[in-house]
Amino acid sequence: MGSGKSTIGPILANTLGFNFIDIDKEIESITKKNIVEIFKNNEEKHFRKLESEILKKVSNYNNYIVSLGGGTLLNQDNLKLVLTKGILIYLKTDLDNLYKRLRYKNDRPLLLTKTGEHLTDEELKIRIKEILTEREKIYENAQIIINTDDKKISSTIDEIIKSLKNYLKLSTGF
Repeated sequence: MGSGKSTIGPILANTLGFNFIDIDKEIESITKKNIVEIFKNNEEKHFRKLESEILKKVSNYNNYIVSLGGGTLLNQDNLKLVLTKGILIYLKTDLDNLYKRLRYKNDRPLLLTKTGEHLTDEELKIRIKEILTEREKIYENAQIIINTDDKKISSTIDEIIKSLKNYLKLSTGF
């Protein structure tokens, strides 16, 4: 959430000659609703079910970069699947940078009121911190962790590619 995965993912995929899938976009395509509408209509359970189904399907694909929703890995089965079938990359971003990136966004249901209104700046900072605190322990399971704070997209992509090469070298011995 706000780490840059929807921006970095397609560029990284293109650079590597891979395909790109954004699970949230797939869900929007299937349901014909945007993520905010789904959550606003109390359909989060259905959303999480679709999220897991799509993840299972794409976990069998080769040469894909998959952008996961921020809450995808809260499901232990999803986390296990990603760690065994793929390489999980955590784009780590600190609280201040997340706040700067997210404060004007309307497409993050967990950062809006139940009626879809913006939170106050203070409420938003508190909510981002709560979400980050809840999820960071899970994200730290990633095989590769890249800090995105105050970096250009191109630098982040270069760092990901270098880390992927090192990871693959270590895990395969080549």
